[in-house]
Amino acid sequence: MSIKQKAIQGVVWSVIQNWGSQAGSLIVFLILARLLTPEAFGLIGLANVFLAFMRIFLEQGFSQALIQRQEIEPEELDTAFWTHVVSGLLLTIISFLLSGFIAGIFDQPKLIPIIQCFSFLFFFKSLSHVHKAILSREFAFKVMAVRTIIGITIGGIVGIVMALSGFGVWSLVSQQFIYEAVEVFIIWGAIDWRPKLRFSFKHLRSLLSFGSNILALKFLSFFNKRTDNLLIGYFLGEVALGYYMIAFRVLEVMNQLLISTTKQVALPTFSRLQTEPERFRQAFYKVTLFTSLIAFPTFLGMIIFTPELVLVLFGEQWLPSVPVMQILAFAGIINAISFFNSSVFIAMGKPSWKLKVSLLNAILNFIACLLAVKSGIVAVAAAYVISSYLGFPVSQWAISKLIHIPVRTYLKQFISPAICSLIMIFGIVTFKYFLINLVDEKILIILGTAIGIVIYGLSVRVLYPPIFEDLLKIVEMIKSPSKKLSKS
Repeated sequence: MSIKQKAIQGVVWSVIQNWGSQAGSLIVFLILARLLTPEAFGLIGLANVFLAFMRIFLEQGFSQALIQRQEIEPEELDTAFWTHVVSGLLLTIISFLLSGFIAGIFDQPKLIPIIQCFSFLFFFKSLSHVHKAILSREFAFKVMAVRTIIGITIGGIVGIVMALSGFGVWSLVSQQFIYEAVEVFIIWGAIDWRPKLRFSFKHLRSLLSFGSNILALKFLSFFNKRTDNLLIGYFLGEVALGYYMIAFRVLEVMNQLLISTTKQVALPTFSRLQTEPERFRQAFYKVTLFTSLIAFPTFLGMIIFTPELVLVLFGEQWLPSVPVMQILAFAGIINAISFFNSSVFIAMGKPSWKLKVSLLNAILNFIACLLAVKSGIVAVAAAYVISSYLGFPVSQWAISKLIHIPVRTYLKQFISPAICSLIMIFGIVTFKYFLINLVDEKILIILGTAIGIVIYGLSVRVLYPPIFEDLLKIVEMIKSPSKKLSKS
């Protein structure tokens, strides 16, 4: 099977994984948002800031190093596995002991047992990193889709039952813990590889040489993505963080559904094409154009219907999240344009380049959010978006230097989705103006979405026929392996 066929099948299963898992997690999320308070979500948000920070030192970049390798030795897999296990055990102990100190920083004693419970996840997660890298190398995304959906289903059921029984924040704790634990058990049952009791310092040095840049990159990525949560939790409290988290969670779900679907396929695909520059460039062009064609209209359309969406999905208690959600939608647009840059840097063996770009983004984000936090969560959201746009030109310049694509040529491909999206927005705003007082929120959202899809599709078809034809070809290519998969 060619790389192209493997990549397309990978995208199919990646779509199933992301859309299936996000649909499941969104349903659970919506139910829990109606059953629990902003304070409960804020406490979990604070705990997850610490969890995400400690997880940086667990992953160490070994998984990306194993995926990026053209050839890999069995002893290298064993070395990576046992290094992860030792790291996971140490992080479990350290996190358990630091729980009181972390709770003291935020003046939240309720965080202590939550962090202590979450600390055991480090050991569980350490058992599956190498297995996931092997599956990614083999484009075995079917297994990853199944284990994610099962984990979300079991964790979600437990979380909802506990919330209905009055367990409060522990409903969210149990949901997250069970989800991650179930994933580990499933992935071990789905792959034949088992580690042997051997260790190579030679391979460890090689993995560390590549992974050190990834580790530093994840460290910076943490501050870039979590600075807003950290500052809001520290200066404004867990309730404000709860409102912000709901808005940011919606952005993350949209990113997963519209953008991240192809990311896990992009790294192994780009890695196989690293010695074929022209095919690499064409693959990069296509994946970014296709993503922007979907992401642009979706994020812009979401801005128009955010008040109605929050009322229908979350309820009136979450209305303070509306302006935050609308502002963060602009971050989704810039993410769509630059989302695959990280995969390009790693696939080309240049994680240090991404490290430098991330350092700039982290500094910009920290300064912007720190200046804005005293003005409230809306100001923090705006600062987050502004810092993302300020860092984009540098990232794109680095990509252009690495794979030799003209910046102007690359940016031109976003003109078509931008123009068609603006035409769509004009049509939706006109529709909403005349019908907002005549129908309820649910009908308004359904009709407005349908009208937006029709207007956008016709705009692309009429103004940019070649792009429309390319989209049809991509759909046909996805359908073809899908049929083969369903028969097998």
